[in-house]
Amino acid sequence: MFLEPQPLTTDNAIGNGRVAIAFEYDGRDFHGWQFQKSGVRSVEGELAKAVAKVANHPVDLVCAGRTDAGVHASHQIVHFETSSIRNRRSWVMGINTALPSDIAVHWAGNGAADFHARFSATYRRYRYVIYNHAVRPGILRGQVSWNFRPLDEHKMHQAAQALVGEHDFSAFRAAGCQSRSPIRFLERISVSRKAEFVVIDVQANAFLHHMVRNIAGALMAVGTGEQSANWIADVLATRDRKKAGVTGPAQGLYLVDVGYPAECGIPEADCGPAFLRPWFTPEENRPIEPTHIHRKQRQDV
Repeated sequence: MFLEPQPLTTDNAIGNGRVAIAFEYDGRDFHGWQFQKSGVRSVEGELAKAVAKVANHPVDLVCAGRTDAGVHASHQIVHFETSSIRNRRSWVMGINTALPSDIAVHWAGNGAADFHARFSATYRRYRYVIYNHAVRPGILRGQVSWNFRPLDEHKMHQAAQALVGEHDFSAFRAAGCQSRSPIRFLERISVSRKAEFVVIDVQANAFLHHMVRNIAGALMAVGTGEQSANWIADVLATRDRKKAGVTGPAQGLYLVDVGYPAECGIPEADCGPAFLRPWFTPEENRPIEPTHIHRKQRQDV
């Protein structure tokens, strides 16, 4: 769960302007973040209904980064405008009472006048979790990816370093990606083993559609020995999606952190997912400071 950074007090007035909330969700039964006109279940649809009940009026939610069907989040941020005023406890507990069990809000606070959940973010961080075992998972079904072939996480980590920096990531971009530019700045990527889990941890200014899942699929091909460590760099240089192989399953992917300037007042993430947290050191959980110059440009993330 989210590490509560501030107590759920009743002596603070939050609202009458822009309100931000931090929350998590299990993506298995959702058709992604975005509201669907067809009426299928979405995170945005469920959360907007719950927030509206507490605010006592309809709300439009703006999130830090949209996630696809089946993708999870241990730390997602949204903002909305409201004329209502509630204390932190009322916002958090009230929204949670109206939410289904697979979404939970952990924090609420006033956003600065120019705070924007999407455009104020300086980085996003994802973890892709692979259960590397001969037998498929039962209890964690739908919460991790699975590869029964032994993975060489050291070789995967070595290969992944070719992706660090500013690149054209067209080779790892979904065919239907609507972003205007394939250029992204990948701050870091690491691959490590935690018992029977292999975890790909990646931080960037923003991500293309299916970018992390496509990287995960390619790195698994390296980890099984199907491809060499140099293959990732070669694929990146081609800018050809057809060269990168299969896309990793959605259920292995978690949005675990979104970074903002300190003046935004958004609490830091205790990076998840929760079942892996005890295996990560504080240093591994701590984000690196973005080294690129953050441009406040509208990007599809």
